[in-house]
Amino acid sequence: MVLRSELLVNKNVLPTKEQALPGRETPMVLPENHFVFKDTPLLGPFFNDVEFAIFGLGCFWGAERRFWQREGVVSTVVGYAGGFTPNPTYEEVCSGLTGHAEVVLVVYDKDKVSYDDLLKMFWELHNPTQGMRQGNDIGTQYRSTIYCTTPEQLEKAQASKQAFQAELNKAGFGEITTEVDQAPTVYFAETYHQQYLAKNPEGYCGIGGTGVTCPI
Repeated sequence: MVLRSELLVNKNVLPTKEQALPGRETPMVLPENHFVFKDTPLLGPFFNDVEFAIFGLGCFWGAERRFWQREGVVSTVVGYAGGFTPNPTYEEVCSGLTGHAEVVLVVYDKDKVSYDDLLKMFWELHNPTQGMRQGNDIGTQYRSTIYCTTPEQLEKAQASKQAFQAELNKAGFGEITTEVDQAPTVYFAETYHQQYLAKNPEGYCGIGGTGVTCPI
């Protein structure tokens, strides 16, 4: 049995539901509007015909910035997903005792950018073969994830994973460790994390890909 004290030392071990922190019922209070898009509601209602995608590719600060820079993206929100602890704090996620990954919820206008386009960005923006880490960021919260909001997204994500694996094999990389699954609950992160690199342009960004092109 892995004890909580041991998990605090080894953040590459996902906790069980019994080992996870209890969390809380109260969600984070978020600003009404997106910091970058100004007059756009952070969480809607949206006037565009939008869809939602959820990606985890390491620290969510740099990942969110790359997605909000993509034409056709209407809003972005960072949060935590894939674990057990309801409404966790950032400090709790960093402890390794929630099971959550850092993720970006991407709201996009499907007439201007496709899910395939976003998948291509996802695969090329990070190294999905590293397991419980991304570069120098080590721990379960930095694992690679695609959480799908529709059956069609799930089918496309799985197909893209196979296609990118073939290209990674040619380039000498290992097996993709990305978790591809139906979307769980996303618990939104604290206000100061939202659009962090727009508020702090010189802030930390650890995002970096393999240099391998995804054939989508």
